Amino acid sequence: MAERKHEVIRLTHPGHGRFRAKATPKGRQVDPRALDEVQALLGDAPRRRDLLIEHLHRIQDTYGALAATHLVALAHEMRLALAEVYETASFYAHFDIVLEENAAQPAVTVRVCDSVACAIAGADSLREALTRTLGQRARVVRAPCIGACDHAPAVAVGHATLNKATEAAVADAVAKRATHPVLPSYRTLDSYLRDGGYALLKAVRAGTRAAEQVIDALDQSGLRGLGGAGFPSGRKWRLVREQKAPRMFAVNADEGEPGTFKDRWLLETEPHRVLEGMLVAGEIVGIAETYIYLRDEYPAAREILLREIAALERAGLIAAGTVHIRRGAGAYICGEESAMLESIEGKKGWPRHKPPYPAEVGLFVRPTLIHNVETLYWVRDIVEKGAAWFAGQGRNGRKGVRAFSVSGRVREPGVKIAPAGITTRQLIDEFCGGMAPGHTLKAFLPGGASGGILPAALADEPLDFGTLEKHGCFVGSAAVVVFGQTDSTADVAANLMRFFEDESCGQCTPCRIGCEKAVQLMSRPKWDTGLLTELARTMADASICGLGQAAPNGLMSVLKFFPDDVPR
Repeated sequence: MAERKHEVIRLTHPGHGRFRAKATPKGRQVDPRALDEVQALLGDAPRRRDLLIEHLHRIQDTYGALAATHLVALAHEMRLALAEVYETASFYAHFDIVLEENAAQPAVTVRVCDSVACAIAGADSLREALTRTLGQRARVVRAPCIGACDHAPAVAVGHATLNKATEAAVADAVAKRATHPVLPSYRTLDSYLRDGGYALLKAVRAGTRAAEQVIDALDQSGLRGLGGAGFPSGRKWRLVREQKAPRMFAVNADEGEPGTFKDRWLLETEPHRVLEGMLVAGEIVGIAETYIYLRDEYPAAREILLREIAALERAGLIAAGTVHIRRGAGAYICGEESAMLESIEGKKGWPRHKPPYPAEVGLFVRPTLIHNVETLYWVRDIVEKGAAWFAGQGRNGRKGVRAFSVSGRVREPGVKIAPAGITTRQLIDEFCGGMAPGHTLKAFLPGGASGGILPAALADEPLDFGTLEKHGCFVGSAAVVVFGQTDSTADVAANLMRFFEDESCGQCTPCRIGCEKAVQLMSRPKWDTGLLTELARTMADASICGLGQAAPNGLMSVLKFFPDDVPR
């Protein structure tokens, strides 16, 4: 076909006058320089659709933002429509898109967490001070949660997290461009092997530890999904094992619930205990490939996993290329299992309608086993020490042991390995050194942002699945945030609702509009309790997934338990 020449054509249309046709095709054109830069960054990496988010991270890590020219070049390189690339990039909070050409960008982005634990530790005033102090040297933004609630207020400077951050410390980090994570001390593969690590995996592979024996141990121990859903683990293994091969495995390390940081702690201290549990599950269920979906706020954990998975490959314990790490990009909704699968596939994290369930049709349309980090952490101990050992750890008639994330007004916040069924009062007194000086217990979140708010009068209720539902609350991921007598539960509930407004994926109207309207109503000097109650019920009944369904729990708890805190 002969080359088409663009001609200037004069057309007349009634009511519109004359106009000239474009001399170039419709749409944004690929900038050769931007294309060269994108190609150099991607190198030999595959251009598959499921790697889109990983490639967006490469560009932003290098250039500090996603320029329009780079998005166009990436779409061209991956043979995708620009709309697909932009839709995905704009969905995630950590991707900073710049559409104006030659727009100047600050060298560093400073994210100040303003979730509930950081808010009561002074995050708002810190952010205001940093905005004044840093000026044009950094882009200062609020962040819904960065998973360091035990060190509030927390600030991320690039990929480095500053605990108990101060204005001076953040300014110093920006001046020094200290934007890379500092790795904590953790147990490496060599140390783990010396302690008998991977003996269970080897026994399962050799057949000296039967698959049914392992699954029976999980059943008898009462181990359940510890990300919040609480589905029996042994039953899940059987369900996926019965499906047609090839089967996939997705490890959910995207804990984004304000108040929750146990997965970060487990991965940054004992990564191989989690990895061995993962590999044992994969061996028994018959997994073809495993994907670890890790929240972007955990760069130190990512570096540790990259190092230790490479060590496992060198040691011959796993085949190269069978365990993949996929990096989130700042979307709480991707902690929901089906939204996580969408994100792993390189798309925006919209929850899928169920059925079918991921056990039948999951990642890449394959049957998929999905587990939380903490659930996998306990697999080795349960099998080696026996189901009775694990089940016998509980209190108040409950089974097992849990990693509780405790933050707020306690003397010693942090991850506490404690019996399932322990009460909040016992947890504070026995594991946290009591309340922080000058504070008395007024209220607490038993299960993070979505688990509701309970008064001190209910601090003797057991913390476990099924024990708090009668109060309109639940234990979820066991994120316990403690409040004192000076804290307003109305302010806490408003903070939680702003979080859900930020993190709503926008797919369904009850959640998207409901969170927005609830924030507006809760910002007024007087609450319209009747309208708020009606709105909360609509959100709980009609939202597609657990985010919208649980978002009003804090609000409803305040109306029920703390009427004196309600603005009137």
